[in-house]
Amino acid sequence: MKIVVSADGPDLDAPASPVFGRCPMYVFVDTDSMASEGVENPAISAGGGAGIQAAQFVVERGAQAVVTGNMGPNAFNVFQSAGVPIYLFGGGTVGDAVEAFRSGRLQSTAAANVQAHAGMGMGRGMGMGRGMGRGMGMGMGRRTGGAFPQTPPTGPAPSQTVTSQEEEIAYLKDMAGGLREQLAHTLAQLDRLEKGEEAC
Repeated sequence: MKIVVSADGPDLDAPASPVFGRCPMYVFVDTDSMASEGVENPAISAGGGAGIQAAQFVVERGAQAVVTGNMGPNAFNVFQSAGVPIYLFGGGTVGDAVEAFRSGRLQSTAAANVQAHAGMGMGRGMGMGRGMGRGMGMGMGRRTGGAFPQTPPTGPAPSQTVTSQEEEIAYLKDMAGGLREQLAHTLAQLDRLEKGEEAC
């Protein structure tokens, strides 16, 4: 069976990454032969939609299961549509993740385990709230229509501790991508409303 593990490096000895959409590498592993191939994540620098792009990439490369630390709703929906199960792994190397998968110690998840990254503006001076132009405001102005329910800032799942600066950077990049997606959706909805069209 061909599985993929989100990773910080290209082989079985690399640390498994706690993030999916913006991890540096994906390691594809044949669970029968343990042959592996590390492939750079083509979506790591995406302006937005990294989770979706990464999930589509992984599906196109033939992964039959995904092992990662956290999975957002956008990537989860891609995998669900493709019939690819997701297994959550709490930490260790890629090899550890594969062994845990092979031995049946990992449970598949029936839902995303992190929110769509909303409400945590640590960006580059977007200043969408009371952050005085530093991008640290917690508000996003008036929220009408409930397009994006107010959610508390999300971090790694309780069972997953971010243990290195690289992991934290990857996690924050993932969050920033989610915020860009949210902003694009909000601006598109605002444009529709201003033109008198019905919001979606």
